[in-house]
Amino acid sequence: MVTSRRKFIKISALGVGGITLSASAVNLLASNPLLDAAAKKNLAKKLSRTATYCEVCFWKCAAWAYTDEEGDIKKVIGNDDDPHCNGRLCPRGTGGLGMYSDEDRLKTPLIRTTINGEETYREASWEEALDLIAEKFTEIKQKYGPESFALLKHGSPGSHLEHLFKAYGSDTIAEPAYAQCRGPRETGFGLTFGSWVGSPEPTDIRDTKCLVLIGSHIGENMHNTQVQEMSDAIDNGATIITVDPRFSTAASKSSHWLPIKPATDIALLLSWMHVLIEEELYNKKYVEKYAIGFDELKAHVKPFTPEWAYGITTIKPESIRETARLMAAAAPATIIHPGRHVTWYGDDSQRERAIAILNGLLGSWGNRGGFYFKEKISIPKYPHPAYPEPKWGWHEIGEQYPFAEMGNTSEVVKATIPNEDNPYPIKAWMIAGTNLINTLPQREQTLEAINALEFLVVVDTMPMEITGYADVVLPECTYLERYDGIRSATNRHPSIAVRIPAVKPKYNSKPAWWISKQIGDRIGLGDYFNYNDFEEVIEWQLNKMGTSLDEMKKIGVKNFERTSGPLFLEEGQDYEFGTPSGKIEFYSQQLADLGFDPMPVYTHHPQPPQGFYRLNYGRSPMHTFSRTINNPYLSDLKSENTLWVNPKVARILDLKKDQPVWLKNQDGILSAFPIKVRVTERIRWDSVYMYHGFGHNNKKLTRAFGKGASDAELISKIVVDPLMGGTGLRGNFVSILTEDPHKNTKV
Repeated sequence: MVTSRRKFIKISALGVGGITLSASAVNLLASNPLLDAAAKKNLAKKLSRTATYCEVCFWKCAAWAYTDEEGDIKKVIGNDDDPHCNGRLCPRGTGGLGMYSDEDRLKTPLIRTTINGEETYREASWEEALDLIAEKFTEIKQKYGPESFALLKHGSPGSHLEHLFKAYGSDTIAEPAYAQCRGPRETGFGLTFGSWVGSPEPTDIRDTKCLVLIGSHIGENMHNTQVQEMSDAIDNGATIITVDPRFSTAASKSSHWLPIKPATDIALLLSWMHVLIEEELYNKKYVEKYAIGFDELKAHVKPFTPEWAYGITTIKPESIRETARLMAAAAPATIIHPGRHVTWYGDDSQRERAIAILNGLLGSWGNRGGFYFKEKISIPKYPHPAYPEPKWGWHEIGEQYPFAEMGNTSEVVKATIPNEDNPYPIKAWMIAGTNLINTLPQREQTLEAINALEFLVVVDTMPMEITGYADVVLPECTYLERYDGIRSATNRHPSIAVRIPAVKPKYNSKPAWWISKQIGDRIGLGDYFNYNDFEEVIEWQLNKMGTSLDEMKKIGVKNFERTSGPLFLEEGQDYEFGTPSGKIEFYSQQLADLGFDPMPVYTHHPQPPQGFYRLNYGRSPMHTFSRTINNPYLSDLKSENTLWVNPKVARILDLKKDQPVWLKNQDGILSAFPIKVRVTERIRWDSVYMYHGFGHNNKKLTRAFGKGASDAELISKIVVDPLMGGTGLRGNFVSILTEDPHKNTKV
């Protein structure tokens, strides 16, 4: 364990939290006749509604927040006019109210201090906390340059702080959503089609005839539109093919489940290409008109027969041929889904290239039932001076990855660890909306970087693990209590949505736009924040778009006509893709010129040693990563994770249902807390599976503390994608311990 000057501080020790009720107490109160009567009285009250969009996940569904006459939020429901949700929210969306009502929330600014030789936090006023932060911004800039102050962010608060950092002169900005999640997908599809996939993904699932999911857990990741459209597709008789070592929710709805051996996906994809080409099932007219490199691809995949793939993937040749023929029969209304969390084995951009090429062979891109041409509406930029030009930033830090198009969090971490040969030293961090301790792999490296920082600020709504390492903790109010930027995201047609505060911020919390402006004003950047309230910014932008804040408050969502052309390709239409050639590139000259494989190649990855099992992890449908585990409504739906273990393994290890076990990874790292066993045929014998986000070690999270195990603490081994720097996370193996390995170390 790292020894540090920056001791982790459990904010719970400060006594700044409110009174909490146990689950049993809540149940007792729920049966109280007086409270029942009060509840009925509340139902009779007149409710008012406020336009918002959800912040529980990145889908950002538009919604209405309903408040009573006392100003208490009573419910959140979907906006019927929103193409992201069609009026229906997922469990997390309706449970978003719990973010507002959670009594464990951060309530006031905190500053790290030392009392009697012990590090702790003390409560501070906003004035004092912001003055200290402004002083450090100025100090870092004078000593090292503004580039040495990094922003690590996620979600809406990150956009406000990004404006502050760029005005300050720093482009040292990164977010885990890129290098630890979707980045390889954007690289693979960008190299092939010249377009990022983006979010929401432009998949025409409602009209598809064949949907292929490779490690994409629709129904558990709860990407709202896709879940609804997949349900419609099933009702319409679409063929669903799921490739996954686990019998997921999606697999249970599929006509074909292929329980692939982990780390062999590229072999399956190449074999599918082989079948399509050798049996001449690919979309010949589409390929001839829109693609280049077909001859090279044909020669490349010729050896990759289903028999070859069977020896690698354990999927039988007849299953490979049958599923390839089903895709071709449905084409072009076939989708090989690009997935979302795709940082697996280090060759992830090439795996995504293989998925993109397969879609290209089937003619899916730009055709009904495949991928539509997405469109969004541009939001006018509120006037401010030009940003200063930084001397270096995220691009230089990750320059060894030629196809990186966003900041790479892992490279920011490395640049923070002192090294005389490092030309881009980072001395301070601001973290907003992301719990890096549970988000980044190689936790010890993250802690080493944190220990080297001269200053660390954390902006969050909850006392997550990362807040315990901060010099200053700033309590952000929840999305239901603040204005944010206008939502404009890609979809079939452009739309905008607004977020209006339904209530005033609870406790002494503040919105990120206010925090950014206050810091900016203090360090001489007032011209970049030329407004008193962010409401002024939104009003100005909406007026430029031909609407108004008053109108948007009434309707919440405004839909616009498409201006970029048809949703799909028309018969025989000429079309120029965003690649250098203007064509779909099966063979990538860009990759070849830089010494990379121009077409995907299967590479053997390490398999679990004797007594170990591959650690697979995924999403729970009622939670978003680790940020909702303490939510009072969502934790009631799932309060802890379980370890999925195949019955064969359970018999060998004599494991029983609900038995608590501990996990030890290949590097000797132990899970801090036990996890209960779930014995099930729904997981391969060579793997185990657990939901991500559990096993919090901060006691201030009264519902989440110690519930289940954390997969993040066991991910100490990564393989870096050489194209864009993504961190492959699924090469970790665990053994299962039935005795508490911590019993002799506990105090």
